[in-house]
Amino acid sequence: MKPGRQRLDKWLWFARFARTRSLAARLVAEGYVRVNGRRADAAATAIGIGDVVTVAAAHTTAILRVLDLGERRGAAPEAQRLYASLGGTDGAASD
Repeated sequence: MKPGRQRLDKWLWFARFARTRSLAARLVAEGYVRVNGRRADAAATAIGIGDVVTVAAAHTTAILRVLDLGERRGAAPEAQRLYASLGGTDGAASD
């Protein structure tokens, strides 16, 4: 991997968007993750600082800007320093 880049599945796991790295890889494989607006086709997709990652799940979508690449899976406050939220949905119905 090039310096300043990280595998998408690792980053999703470090940022706590998946409980395990294999679940992060499955999110990517099943088409729930986009990088810079393009569907990520492999868990090994390289991402870097400044990239925009969109993660869709059953009832929510998160749009994130990568601020840092993790070195380990840490506590939630440490994980939150890896990204800035650019928006998304929480799945709540609006009247």
